[in-house]
Amino acid sequence: MNDKKTILITGGAGFIGSALIRYIIKNTPHIAVNIDKLTYSGNLESLGSINSSNNYIFEQVDICNGNELQRVLTNTQPDIIMHLAAESHVDRSIDGPGDFIKTNIVGTFTLLEQTRSYWQLLEGVKKENFRFLHVSTDEVYGDLEGTTDFFSEETPYDPSSPYSATKASSDHLVRAWHRTYGLPVLITNCSNNYGPCQFPEKLIPHVILNALEGKNLPIYGDGKQIRDWLYVEDHVSALMRVAIDGNVGETYNIGGNNEIQNIEVVKKICIILDEIVIKKMNGITSFIELITYVKDRPGHDVRYAINAKKIQKNLGWKPKEDFESGIRKTVEWYLNNKTWSENIQNGSYKLERLGVNLK
Repeated sequence: MNDKKTILITGGAGFIGSALIRYIIKNTPHIAVNIDKLTYSGNLESLGSINSSNNYIFEQVDICNGNELQRVLTNTQPDIIMHLAAESHVDRSIDGPGDFIKTNIVGTFTLLEQTRSYWQLLEGVKKENFRFLHVSTDEVYGDLEGTTDFFSEETPYDPSSPYSATKASSDHLVRAWHRTYGLPVLITNCSNNYGPCQFPEKLIPHVILNALEGKNLPIYGDGKQIRDWLYVEDHVSALMRVAIDGNVGETYNIGGNNEIQNIEVVKKICIILDEIVIKKMNGITSFIELITYVKDRPGHDVRYAINAKKIQKNLGWKPKEDFESGIRKTVEWYLNNKTWSENIQNGSYKLERLGVNLK
């Protein structure tokens, strides 16, 4: 990775995108071009540590705007495009699927078309080495029966929610642009991410911040849904490995090898907070007392689990963090960066989810 490249990242102000840009700037010689519309979950504060770098460029652009994409591609001449921009929250997709159709499907189509036009005009080594990496989710595979099966790169698609259906659609578009037009693409499907700078509508930051305010910790259904948890910094290191060394046309599943029930995730967070936070609100002796069970959401998948042997064998990647180390780092980050969370809550977001008040 010593050759200096220009890498364009869509959705770079989001949770995973900002972690990816921080990784690129701090660990590689590459230039990172951040395209982000700055919707509710986009936060430039997550990039404060690298904002002054000469290798960082920000463009506030909607991926559905073909003219603006063309301008940025022409001006920056990227060697790699890493497409992370997406609406990503299942609850929001259930209550308002229209934005997911627009961003995840129409946005991906628009980006593919502008990328194809740009790539076709490239010449020589720059054209030969160009890559388009599409970052997707394990939710496109649907649900797993029992406790022994795992999602592999050959698992048939069976999405359950409007979110996963739109991500599946975007995956299919990317593969079609490869087969029809020869665009040099790669696809990754990852398990549930967690870590610093995650928007607090997602389970782990939602629980941490609600607990600190003495609010209820809502658990869907019986809380026994199982997810494979992937620390975000492990994820972005895998994305870089795929972008640089992956084989064109291939799909790589990225998982954390950490299958845990949702209720156990919440209890682990409570135990860590009990150790660190001496003064608790509302007269409780343990944050576990704040756990409450709420009606399950429609079409809630019971278990996701990733088989990540392909990326481990072919590209030599494996996660550094187990859940015990990763969740402690995450809890400590939110405790040490309260201003980041407070600035979000001072805006339009008040620790609730679209259509379902979970305070």
